[in-house]
Amino acid sequence: MRFMILVKADADTEAGAMPTDDTLMAEMAAYHGELLRAGVLLDGAGLKPSRHGWRMGYDGARRTVTDGPFTEAKELIAGYTLIQTATREEALEWTRRFPNPSLHGTPCHIEVRELYELDDFPDNAPREQMREMGLGA
Repeated sequence: MRFMILVKADADTEAGAMPTDDTLMAEMAAYHGELLRAGVLLDGAGLKPSRHGWRMGYDGARRTVTDGPFTEAKELIAGYTLIQTATREEALEWTRRFPNPSLHGTPCHIEVRELYELDDFPDNAPREQMREMGLGA
């Protein structure tokens, strides 16, 4: 089972603020090192502020691009960690150990979402094509 731990954005992350000392980075490095040693870490990274991104809107075949920044910081993601565990409970235990990602230790949120696996979808040629590309584990 794969899970994505999503670090919710805040005013600091949207401003592009970086830690002023090594504490947060050291905590994140230690946590991710534990995940790696346990064999559950798949990937993890911080995301640049939304002003460096864009959104693609779909209306039938029509597509529109909206450049960032986006105003609702609480709906944005500042970073992620992707893990693979045997059970939901194991993923929850790893999540409980996730360091407070706030630059100042202030209240913040992370969200955890389970990823679909290819076997969750009907057995068909497109699913097998995606499997051959190495997508969807």
